[in-house]
Amino acid sequence: MTLTFELDPAFSPALRDGITALWADVTNAGGAVGFVPPVTAEEIRPELLKHLVAIEQGRTRLLVGRDEDGAVAATAFLALNDHRLMKHWLWLYTVMVHPRLQGQGCGRDLMAAAADAARSLDGIEAIRLTCRGGTGADRFYTACGYKEVGRVPDAIRVAPGDDRDDVVMLLPLGRVALSSPGPGTP
Repeated sequence: MTLTFELDPAFSPALRDGITALWADVTNAGGAVGFVPPVTAEEIRPELLKHLVAIEQGRTRLLVGRDEDGAVAATAFLALNDHRLMKHWLWLYTVMVHPRLQGQGCGRDLMAAAADAARSLDGIEAIRLTCRGGTGADRFYTACGYKEVGRVPDAIRVAPGDDRDDVVMLLPLGRVALSSPGPGTP
């Protein structure tokens, strides 16, 4: 299935409900997106509201992927840095693809669309994200070009006795590396 991506779509009750439903479906299918299953839409709404406030304040951008029927099928939030020494990179949060679409390349398409969206923002040179260890998400992000740049052991408590690493990953956006040529390089 091919998704159509849009950065900063007009917000409506239908979009809000679509994101909320997606978030609940992803969480309840075992996705590591800030909650532990089971979760309801009512439990997710306050967290979505925080993202919406950041969008309204211009601190966050929303990327939405829609399926052929126009339903919300994927999202990612691009959070800009307000620290004067870190404005050249942004955070990618709440990266989600509907469970019915996983394994079809939609996640890679979402990550490519997020990188394109970040490149379109003035001065952005890299994307950082974190993921929950033990889920395989770090392998997925690595396959999308991200590199692990840090790991905080046991920083995420999923349940009593079930602590997971917080894995920090980085994707440079087309910046040319200044390294010396290797042996045999002209």
